[in-house]
Amino acid sequence: MKKLLILFVFSFLSFTISAQESYTVDGKTYELKTEAKGEITLLWNIIDGNYRYFIKKGDDIVELKNTKDSNNKYQEEYKETLNSYTEGSNLSTKKVKLTLYSLRTFVNEYNSLVDTSYEPLTKNSKVKSRVQVFGGITNHPFVENPDNETGTQFGAEIEIFEATNLSRHAFFLNLRHATDSDKLPYSLTQIGLGYRFKIINKNAFNLHTNVTVATVNFSKTTVEIEDAPSQDISDTAFDAPFIFGVGADIRVSENSFITLSYNELFSLFLDNQGNFSTNLTLGYKFNL
Repeated sequence: MKKLLILFVFSFLSFTISAQESYTVDGKTYELKTEAKGEITLLWNIIDGNYRYFIKKGDDIVELKNTKDSNNKYQEEYKETLNSYTEGSNLSTKKVKLTLYSLRTFVNEYNSLVDTSYEPLTKNSKVKSRVQVFGGITNHPFVENPDNETGTQFGAEIEIFEATNLSRHAFFLNLRHATDSDKLPYSLTQIGLGYRFKIINKNAFNLHTNVTVATVNFSKTTVEIEDAPSQDISDTAFDAPFIFGVGADIRVSENSFITLSYNELFSLFLDNQGNFSTNLTLGYKFNL
């Protein structure tokens, strides 16, 4: 098993290294990835925390830029560059955005026009997904907890979002389990469906708000009965609670993030039982 794991790691590293090549543009050398390759080639990478895009035709390589003028208005120079590299094709750059998805779509369309046998390296997808695993603590603010005890929780989540570089909107489906203890004899397994909006959205960091729209809850409470054995009470319930929370994703590599979340701050349709939320989680999220 260990040998297979080592082989997998070396294979992955070899693929990652081979997927990038060195290119010199305006006297500077960059390690760039190939997103589309044909009559014109689309190259890109994240450099100093920013997405950078380049077009190559023959031996000529030029960066696609979108600078601002003195009035803070974007100049969209990249459209003029694309027009010059695809002259005579009648392809419009009017709706092309400086994003990987939009540029790849345009380059693939042009290459297909000039070469009927052209096959894209990557098929365009309108959505992308990420998976997160997390753990933390919770005091179950919507459950009776007179001593405000906390317990551990852990879970996993899949996030679906639009295939753009910095999409602000995402939907998520998560599964979490909160364990019981001697001090807090309540356990919960919950499936939650929700929406996430990124208030601050940068390449290296984002701050977002979450709303869990619907949940399916499997709970168990241990009830102490005087002069009798304790009794376990199990319950299954579907709710549309609209539970709000906040969180942050901190990029640690091109495809992964450390996540921090403060959950269950309040709900539109569940009553707080007298304890302010201490539902805190730390996680790791990665692109699929």
